[in-house]
Amino acid sequence: MIQTSKSANSRRDWFGTLKVIIQALALALIIRTFFFQAFSIPSGSMKSTLLIGDHLLVAKYSYGYSRHSFPIDLLPFSGRLFSRMPRRGDVVVFKTPEDNRTDYIKRVIGLPGDEIQVVSGILHINGAAVERTQIEDFIESDTSGSPKQISRYTERLPNGVSYEVLDQAAAGPLDNTPIYRVPEGHFFMMGDNRDRSSDSRIPTGVGYVPFENLIGKAKFVFFSNGDDKPAWQIWNWPFSVRFERTFRGL
Repeated sequence: MIQTSKSANSRRDWFGTLKVIIQALALALIIRTFFFQAFSIPSGSMKSTLLIGDHLLVAKYSYGYSRHSFPIDLLPFSGRLFSRMPRRGDVVVFKTPEDNRTDYIKRVIGLPGDEIQVVSGILHINGAAVERTQIEDFIESDTSGSPKQISRYTERLPNGVSYEVLDQAAAGPLDNTPIYRVPEGHFFMMGDNRDRSSDSRIPTGVGYVPFENLIGKAKFVFFSNGDDKPAWQIWNWPFSVRFERTFRGL
């Protein structure tokens, strides 16, 4: 009978554990790169569609793959593989053209060749005003904790996609713009919180977003934590989790 030493067993156990860890990391990398990636919302630029503290899954396969699909630009190539064009109205995560590193989330408003303009707060696409209907106000708390009302509207794009936007006044700096002509291979992005969004209306900021900068399409909110509580503080969940937003589609 062959007896195995304790040190040999220990090495075998260690290598077995290491193998499992490597396999798990490889599987996680494959899922993150080719299928889904989780993102959290740190700002209010997409209110009321997305709120601060929302955690969502983004489908990486929706528009094909670019170098930005891979962690830390692991495979530096240009263009997209298996590319598919986004639809007007999609909620998209992308890398900002300014630094190609910062993740932003906005809604696709303008496609290549479109002319986009905002006149007195009304969005115009190719010279035609987008249908907009006022609905009940959005209520949030100001810095003192008092309720604050913000005008809310339903916008309906020419392809039939509808969504809610917030727009407090028609006299803000981004409520009257020049005509933006979207270049080929680029998209025009806007936040749903029109007075609080840095987007393609600011040429020196986000500007036109190249196709290869798109990360993927936001699919649904899988977790939402309010009250400015970090998600890892699970002892706050019974009070801070917004259960009504869990598994909310986008």
